[in-house]
Amino acid sequence: MQAQDVLPDGMDQGNFNGVAVRKGTVGAFLANARVCLDASATPQAVVAARRDIRDALPALRALGLFDILQVRDAGLRAWVREAEADAEAGTEPGRRQGGQASGAGQVRGPGGL
Repeated sequence: MQAQDVLPDGMDQGNFNGVAVRKGTVGAFLANARVCLDASATPQAVVAARRDIRDALPALRALGLFDILQVRDAGLRAWVREAEADAEAGTEPGRRQGGQASGAGQVRGPGGL
């Protein structure tokens, strides 16, 4: 299967498992993940990258990305799981029971977020 078999030329989005997915969603996720792991990224860039990843999670799940691939970095992987759990629970991103902010993914660079 080639890219045009999944999303033909001239189409900017497709419907996968009931979710509209824009062309470039996986590429944007990868770019944002790199920002999160870049020790020289500004805090504002990391916040923006995390927001964009969180917004893309329904589409990435609909594509089955995490059913086939695992995020290699443990900190980023934990943060993605937490963001998904927050979305499913309808809670504020990065918040846990009792209003305590989660520490997952606070450290950037190799081995962390």
